[in-house]
Amino acid sequence: MAGLAIGESLAYINWTVLGALAVGSFAAVVLLGLRTDATRGFLGFTAFCSAALAGLTLLADTALPDPGSTLTIAAAPDLDLPRRAALAALAVLALAYVVALARNRRAPVVGIAGVVAGVAALAIAADGWGGGPARGIPLAVQLLALAAALGGVLAAMILGHWYLVTPRLSEGPLVLLARVLTWVVGAQLALFVAWMSTGAGASHPPFEPLVGAWALFVWLRLLIGLVFPVAVTWGALQTARSRSMESATGLLYVDVGAIAAGTILAAGLYFGAGLLV
Repeated sequence: MAGLAIGESLAYINWTVLGALAVGSFAAVVLLGLRTDATRGFLGFTAFCSAALAGLTLLADTALPDPGSTLTIAAAPDLDLPRRAALAALAVLALAYVVALARNRRAPVVGIAGVVAGVAALAIAADGWGGGPARGIPLAVQLLALAAALGGVLAAMILGHWYLVTPRLSEGPLVLLARVLTWVVGAQLALFVAWMSTGAGASHPPFEPLVGAWALFVWLRLLIGLVFPVAVTWGALQTARSRSMESATGLLYVDVGAIAAGTILAAGLYFGAGLLV
């Protein structure tokens, strides 16, 4: 039954993964563009990837099925257009950022506007699918955390590769991004404890999902999607500080897989069972 419910929510899981990659990776680009000496080549390439991912999220959005009675989310057709407009704005602004970088300009206003558009898309989705502030606000926090983790680790992995072709690049960009990512995944772990102890989402008794029908997926989310990435991300941070960039990149490859798996589990558990994890 649990696996069937997750299977029926695949379209929404796909939207969440693509949206998280688009918003989080572009936010990482803007952060590094404002705070570090990251190369224009890296920033432009990753911003272009963010634009493409935002476009794919928009296409996926147009194909979302009506949740009906099988999923634990509300239908909000009146918010479809604003959500899609925000995704389109993110794609356009990310491309504009790429053009600005090609012209040797960092364009902070364009970058920040793109991040705002991406955050708005996630917030609008949460408001509609949550069916009101009581569930919409926690869902918005969850989606933003998923985006920061998944998009951030994608940008970090790409940046790790950049050091292989730009050996003179200082370790500052990767150290900053790995440090932020460590805090983000740590915050996700804290959110997991908060969601479990308060019964957020499905209004379950405290910690009941750890032993209930969804326990296997909940434990996988905790161990593979949260605890393991905390350790791997911390290891990537330490190796980046010692300028062992090949080791850091290898760890970030593993991190991408673990955080992506955790994101899929978190999305499936919410859309299939109403669980925030």
